[in-house]
Amino acid sequence: MRIFIFLYQWLIAFPILLILTIATAIITIIGCSVGNGTFWGFYPARYWSRLFCFFSLSRVEVKGRENINPNTSYVFVANHQGAYDIFLIYGFLNQPFHWLMKKELRKIPFVGKACESAGHIFVDAAGRTSGMRDTIHQAVDTLQGGVSLVVFPEGSRTYDGKMRRFKKGAFLLAQELNLPVVPLTIDGSFRIMPRTSYQITPGKMILTIHPPIYPDKENGHDITTLMENSYQIISSALPDDTDM
Repeated sequence: MRIFIFLYQWLIAFPILLILTIATAIITIIGCSVGNGTFWGFYPARYWSRLFCFFSLSRVEVKGRENINPNTSYVFVANHQGAYDIFLIYGFLNQPFHWLMKKELRKIPFVGKACESAGHIFVDAAGRTSGMRDTIHQAVDTLQGGVSLVVFPEGSRTYDGKMRRFKKGAFLLAQELNLPVVPLTIDGSFRIMPRTSYQITPGKMILTIHPPIYPDKENGHDITTLMENSYQIISSALPDDTDM
């Protein structure tokens, strides 16, 4: 069976997905330059992600979609198991959003330009103070009318499937913008394609959307409490062997 999956992946799925990726990037770039940036920056990538999961023989289950309001802006924070986290959230969250991503991703041919056109926020990890100020200014400009922000607070994909400590950036943004934080639990992405492999293992991914954590009406978010609560909520929906 593995040899058939290997041949399917590289001879059928990979060429199709490469063409889909380039086409989606071009559509996004053109659409955002001449039309509604919120629409063209989200929906082409949404269907691209769903097709990616389909051709990768990956099944998806979403829990808790009733916890979010499509007209409200949130800061979504998720654990980062693998490359398929992108397709899971983009394809099945059903909420227009911008990514908070490393500036190095801007260099990816077609994809980097598409992300820039779509309004995703690039972060320079080297310049922490000035970088955070710039990020806040960009977020204020883009998080309007139900458009949200998605962040992986671990910073990068896990090597062993277990959650790592969260960084403060996403939570500082939520505090500064006074937005509710929605923890997202991703389960199954690591088994489909871990960071150490380019081989797809068909399987099932589960996206759990937890209830929002709202800022206190008078004092806003407390960063330490917000980080701890988000971590515990996300880990609570993971199997014991993927939780720390």
